[in-house]
Amino acid sequence: MRVQKYLSDIGFCSRRKAEKLMSEGRVEVNGKRVKLGDKVEKGDAVTVDGKRVDRKERREKIYLAVYKPRGYVSTTSDPYAERCVTELVAEEKTRLYPIGRLDKLSEGLLLMTNDGDFSNLVSHPSSNIEKTYRVTVTPAMTQSDADRIFAGVELDDGMVYPLFFRVMGERPDSTVFEITLTEGRNRVVRRICESLGLSVKRLKRTAVGNIELKNLRPGQYRELSAEEVGRIKKMAKK
Repeated sequence: MRVQKYLSDIGFCSRRKAEKLMSEGRVEVNGKRVKLGDKVEKGDAVTVDGKRVDRKERREKIYLAVYKPRGYVSTTSDPYAERCVTELVAEEKTRLYPIGRLDKLSEGLLLMTNDGDFSNLVSHPSSNIEKTYRVTVTPAMTQSDADRIFAGVELDDGMVYPLFFRVMGERPDSTVFEITLTEGRNRVVRRICESLGLSVKRLKRTAVGNIELKNLRPGQYRELSAEEVGRIKKMAKK
């Protein structure tokens, strides 16, 4: 079995993350640094960052919808982070990883799992999974701002075309809108707003594909139903 598949199968991380760890020279088998394509055999000692990764019984696969509060990071590799989303699911007693990312100042829906193949499928750019956000900006948007979003916004790394956009509320000094994208680019919603001269006061992700935040409060989570998992898999495979 290839090393990256082994790490994914035991729920250590997604296959893509495993490949990144290997390319960074952080994975060893029997004391030797491995490269992409290398295999692991029964009885081999696999370590990541010098720590032994033991193969146990194949773990029960867990799929969670988590409400990430503001101030928490969604990366598990930041040694300087004060608060990480993994703390929110610590009672699950197994290593869980976020699917995709949600920046520190944003809040809302984040999927977490120990199923590396599922994580890779849903987060892969080719899956084009829709993500919906509710955003509060200042100053208030103009009709010109809305028209520009509808038409597509040019960022420094290319155009962004929303699948859906609507204004949900307006005040003299602010606007609340909802936007749906398939984009996975870093901070893409914030950068859209910045390109229009708008300051983001609140950014909340409310849905990923067919999976919604529902009634979760910040810091809470729920287990996904088999139907939810099955549907998003089908969406990702289209």
